[in-house]
Amino acid sequence: MRIQIEPLGKYIFVCYTLSMQKRSFESVVWKEGKYHVAQCLNVDVSSFGKTKQDALKNLEEALGLYFEDSAQTRISKIERPVIVRHQLQHA
Repeated sequence: MRIQIEPLGKYIFVCYTLSMQKRSFESVVWKEGKYHVAQCLNVDVSSFGKTKQDALKNLEEALGLYFEDSAQTRISKIERPVIVRHQLQHA
């Protein structure tokens, strides 16, 4: 698996390429409490770790297991993701 990392502010977008079937995936990494969370945007798979590198390594493993288990998985095509901040007022 080849990983290409592109920093974007406090978030990091990651593109994975699986070596056997050459699929690319967009992921985002952020810090949540004392852990870093890595979320794949194309399929509903995420993982975490104490560092960004740990989170990405764990996501890589989770994606490998996900595709090992799912022969007919639908992969969403993600183009140029943008982080948008929302504000919500509530009681």
